[in-house]
Amino acid sequence: MTGDRRALVLGGGGVTGVAWEIGLLYGLAEHGLDLTGADLFVGTSAGSVVAAQVTTGAGLADMYAAQRAAVTRELAAKVGAKVILHFAVAGLWPGDGRQGRARIGRAALRARTVPEAERRAVIAQRISTDEWPATPLLIPAVAAETGEVVVFDRDSGVSLIDAVAASCSVPLVWPPTTVNGTRYVDGGVRSVANVDLAKGHERVVVIAPMTRSARRAGRPDAQAAALGPAVRSVVVSPNAAAVRAIGRNALDPARRAPAAEAGRAQAAEAVARIREVWT
Repeated sequence: MTGDRRALVLGGGGVTGVAWEIGLLYGLAEHGLDLTGADLFVGTSAGSVVAAQVTTGAGLADMYAAQRAAVTRELAAKVGAKVILHFAVAGLWPGDGRQGRARIGRAALRARTVPEAERRAVIAQRISTDEWPATPLLIPAVAAETGEVVVFDRDSGVSLIDAVAASCSVPLVWPPTTVNGTRYVDGGVRSVANVDLAKGHERVVVIAPMTRSARRAGRPDAQAAALGPAVRSVVVSPNAAAVRAIGRNALDPARRAPAAEAGRAQAAEAVARIREVWT
């Protein structure tokens, strides 16, 4: 073990989560701490969008400016009580949770949503290329029919846009994404950040717009602790000001700008503890 392998884990959190994560990363860079040189990126749902953008060459300044620009081609939606209930049931399912994940996946297959092609077009607009980056990038998603967890990477034979679209397919809100004949739902159905995928790295920074989980073991802080005593880790989630800026609907594109600005502002108070782990 070299002691310097670093992983950046970016969790799910809707369109506002994308904005807040970008704002925080941009703010950290302004304070002299650039996390984009990580040895591994783990991106779940919203985090997969940010990770894909960063690893394929998008600059943080341009990414931040895009979040503050007028909304274009974004689809507004809302996570209702029914969706929250399904996530809770899936999270509390006994055993490895596969049957619980399949339950919410099959509900997603029956749900009325926008056409899959329309949703994919939105994802494609966010990602500049369909080619996987050279930097290791892991993107989890869940097979809707079986509840099986699949982690896409550059060796999966799957396009980058399809992998991101699958991980962002919030069940009952957006349509499941078809990849090589299998339909997938959001990687957040398994875990809001999937921190355990960073196993094998000694320094792990987790940026998690959402931290709640039906089971404590699924929370980002618990997963980070489970990586082992030799791993230095830190979990950063929205502070009180960011929570207010994000609002109650993580899928409201009108909240992108305030969420991004709140993330940038939060960097000032988070930079010291992140630097302690990262450097």
